Amino acid sequence: MLYHLLYPLHTYVSAFGVFRYITFRSIYATITALLIAFLLGPWLIKKLQHLQIGQTIRRDGPESHFKKEGTPTMGGTLILLSIVLPTLLWADLSNLYVWIVLFVTISFGAVGFIDDWRKIKEKNSKGLSARQKMFWLTLIACVATVLLYFSGFKTTVAFPFFKTFRPDFGLFYIPFAVLVIVGAGNAVNLTDGLDGLAIGPMVIAAGTYLIFAYAAGNFKVAEYLQITGVNGAGELSVLCGAMVGAGLGFLWFNTYPAQVFMGDVGSLSLGGALGTIAVITKQELVLLVVGGIFVMEAVSVIVQVTSFRLYGKRVFRMAPIHHHFELKGWPEPKIIVRFWIISILLALIAISTLKLR
Repeated sequence: MLYHLLYPLHTYVSAFGVFRYITFRSIYATITALLIAFLLGPWLIKKLQHLQIGQTIRRDGPESHFKKEGTPTMGGTLILLSIVLPTLLWADLSNLYVWIVLFVTISFGAVGFIDDWRKIKEKNSKGLSARQKMFWLTLIACVATVLLYFSGFKTTVAFPFFKTFRPDFGLFYIPFAVLVIVGAGNAVNLTDGLDGLAIGPMVIAAGTYLIFAYAAGNFKVAEYLQITGVNGAGELSVLCGAMVGAGLGFLWFNTYPAQVFMGDVGSLSLGGALGTIAVITKQELVLLVVGGIFVMEAVSVIVQVTSFRLYGKRVFRMAPIHHHFELKGWPEPKIIVRFWIISILLALIAISTLKLR
């Protein structure tokens, strides 16, 4: 909005020419998101407490979590507002990719909102059934991917560390992209189990994809780095900046001991946004590295369920894997910070793939 209102004035006042730069708008989208989260956070927490929208704790989970019963949840609405509003303010709204990512973010958030609301209304930790949730997430991802496909989007897939190996998936790119988006949404959702555990790696991942988006959208940079250039993808840097700012602002209230939880409305929307950005920037497989923590959490659940069904034995004391470390006696803050450290390391490795090809 500000881009469309103020940049045309650069012909009269040269200072407004700064609005053409994605870097400038990305920085201020980050700052705006952070300020929105800081300003609205205390009000939202009080509102959630007043409405008695509190977290329901699994009775089979670690006993240390029982004291968190009743902590305000659905704080992900703060994250959504802090992403959407700065993006609308600072991004080029004629960019199709911005609207597709916003569509997935808001739609995944709506599914999470319904899931959270049912948990609160029915006073259990079940919410929507897995089948219902997967149906709606898959449908949303399908709509977004089909829009991309018929807009002339490239269907090649780049493999990290390989310069020339970029197979064209053709029509099969649609189910592949849907898998990336839905998988990312669910992986972040599974990670959201400790105070600040999910939002920390998410901030790191969003910052990493800010770099990827800028590189993919700048054809000179893309050509130099030998990555797939995507015309218009650079504008997603602004949205990634908003995600970083929103995440940092939310972390202020979500850090241990948490004043508010993001709930599914936050984790699903963030994961869906990250997966969609990975698809558009043509860094789909690198997401496995950038979001290594999320992948590890998801895999631990798959391994646990598969092992128990096939052999009647559990590989971990409890899944997702952060609960395993809790039951081994690790203090919650230690698990959180160590997972953040791993996320930083993985992000650095992922960024290195831009040149090591």
